[in-house]
Amino acid sequence: MSRGNLLVTKDGQDVHMATLFDGYGNTRETPRVRKGAAAWDEMFPKIDKPGNPRAPYKDLYNALAQMTQDELRGRTEALASSYLAQGVTFDFAGEERPFPLDAVPRVIETDDWNNVEAGVQQRVKVLEMFLADVYGPQNAVRDGVIPAKLISTSSHYHRQAAGIRSANGVRIHVAGIDLIRDQQGTWRVLEDNVRVPSGVSYVISNRRVMAQTLPELFVEMSVRPVGDYPYKLLQALQASAPDGVDEPTIVVLTPGVYNSAYFEHTLLARLMGVELVEGRDLFCSNGRVWMRTTAGPKRVDVIYRRVDDEYIDPLQFRPDSILGSPGMLLAARLGHVTIANAVGNGVADDKLVYTYVPELTKYYLGEEPILPNVDTWRLEEPEALEEVLDRLDELVVKPVDGSGGKGLVVGPDASKEELEALRQRLIADPRGWIAQPVVQFSTIPTLVEDGIRPRHADLRPFAVNNGEDVYVLPGGLTRVALPEGELVVNSSQGGGSKDTWVVGPIEDRPGKGAKREHVSVSDLVADQATLESDDVESSASGSHESRASLPSVLPQDHDATKRHQQQEQQQQSVDGEVSSC
Repeated sequence: MSRGNLLVTKDGQDVHMATLFDGYGNTRETPRVRKGAAAWDEMFPKIDKPGNPRAPYKDLYNALAQMTQDELRGRTEALASSYLAQGVTFDFAGEERPFPLDAVPRVIETDDWNNVEAGVQQRVKVLEMFLADVYGPQNAVRDGVIPAKLISTSSHYHRQAAGIRSANGVRIHVAGIDLIRDQQGTWRVLEDNVRVPSGVSYVISNRRVMAQTLPELFVEMSVRPVGDYPYKLLQALQASAPDGVDEPTIVVLTPGVYNSAYFEHTLLARLMGVELVEGRDLFCSNGRVWMRTTAGPKRVDVIYRRVDDEYIDPLQFRPDSILGSPGMLLAARLGHVTIANAVGNGVADDKLVYTYVPELTKYYLGEEPILPNVDTWRLEEPEALEEVLDRLDELVVKPVDGSGGKGLVVGPDASKEELEALRQRLIADPRGWIAQPVVQFSTIPTLVEDGIRPRHADLRPFAVNNGEDVYVLPGGLTRVALPEGELVVNSSQGGGSKDTWVVGPIEDRPGKGAKREHVSVSDLVADQATLESDDVESSASGSHESRASLPSVLPQDHDATKRHQQQEQQQQSVDGEVSSC
């Protein structure tokens, strides 16, 4: 029989069994040769001696140490089955698969998280001020903080958006700021996502199934819940409604069922208790946006859009788009509807603009950045281009408008032919690229074929801006590269996710941070991953009954093939969906 990590023999002798962490620091193949320090492991100070975990992971380590590998794999398979049944899937090489969720969570202590939270809040405020400036007076350009050419040559700077302002002045209603921990364990910003950042549905879904899988640990470790997010988002959208609208009609605009983030669109609409619509469900008339219902047209006041800029209004952008509605931008300009996030935000996602955020932080706020950038070369600068061309085999090179890891080249892993092709692209278009040193993302224990092994991960905290306060969801989405040594974490390239636990009591949430000795699993799940507002909860639960059905035959139905194609095209946008690097 077994007792914890001990095997009790017939003669009563206690013999140590193999634990989940045996061989943790071993590698199946020769690790990729990369210069610099080794990756910082978040659970163990020394990965070759995984018996002394860092303080935030002690409770988790002790719990996992009582499990066998078969037991943990069984829980992981149960998670996958649950996701497949719920439709929490992603497209991988044309195949729908359950979104990979590792059963070993990531743990962040409250003190550490407080620094991350403050840094994300600061970042969002700076980007908000930058966007208001760049689509307005352009003071930062005039004062020489950022070059005018950089703005004008950005593929996501849209002059059509100039002068459009929501009632409360917010352009970034939702932000996803991608972070990594470097070789010293320091949090750094990898990239900014303020167009249509995705992935929060996985945070909520991950938490629900993990609370069912490891309920005892949630109580023991005082894990901060994530169920407030839909309520916070709804509040922010309501606050952005046009002047004079007390009870705004809010909709979630989706490209449709073929978009890779459709599950997220439906989940958020349901949890907020608002309508989920496609472009064909809307029309513009007299400078306003209307929704078709069986009871007749209904005015729309706020559109939480999950459609890219180029598809949202065929009168302003792509004339062949059928994912948006003609006249939507005019309605926004007249102040009759708020589009969230604002059209044109993508200029702040430009990876070349990213390099100027530290300077912009000092310019707009008079502060030093709380979260530093990864060191970056601007290839439009001749000296930087020359240096990068000499060191291509040592660096990571990224397209400035790329997402999902597309176009990214990791120099140490590239062939001579790939590096030569990259060299020619950089010479031809230096504005289109940046270069960074190879940063060894921190590693976290992850269940793979060989057992529990360290794997590289990043973190996408989600921030919601209501115009008065920036709320940061505790934890966010941890994305993990499952292949050994891989640094690209997006799901389309073999990545997965982890539930992210911010642990420790919370003084400003009475009763929420205190440990409870007796709590049912259903209560725990409700506490961790559902809304805390009764009003919003009831609204969401009744959304299916109240949702008006649309006519079964619409004039645009003959465009189904085109719609399908455009929906699929949008899978690359969502800022990677679960993208990055």
